[in-house]
Amino acid sequence: MDLGERRIGLAVTDASGSFVFPAGYIVRTKLQQDIAQVLDIARERGVQAILVGMPYTLAGETGTQARRAQGFIRYLRRGTEMPIHEVDERYTSVEAEGLLREAGRQPSRDKPTIDETAAALILQRYLDQT
Repeated sequence: MDLGERRIGLAVTDASGSFVFPAGYIVRTKLQQDIAQVLDIARERGVQAILVGMPYTLAGETGTQARRAQGFIRYLRRGTEMPIHEVDERYTSVEAEGLLREAGRQPSRDKPTIDETAAALILQRYLDQT
């Protein structure tokens, strides 16, 4: 997941973990509703683990955004037995914008696609590290 203030970008892998696919986004409302939507989607898709992008500062420190993400993760863990992993997400939104530009799209007009593409990059980063 790519946790944003307005949306949560989603991505999934195939059963073998070989391919990563953007999987849409959730428009954020209230924390409890956001958590419920994430868990509903995870159950519907048969997800075995949840990855959450951690928005560390450029220096790799825990800033305001990362603390918010940690709070989200705390509530998420209360609602599921599924493993939840944190993944450094630095630069994924910038990289997602670049990929969209290369594909001939205008990222400024399609923020939700940036979110789900960033989520796919976060998931791919995790798979590359494991």
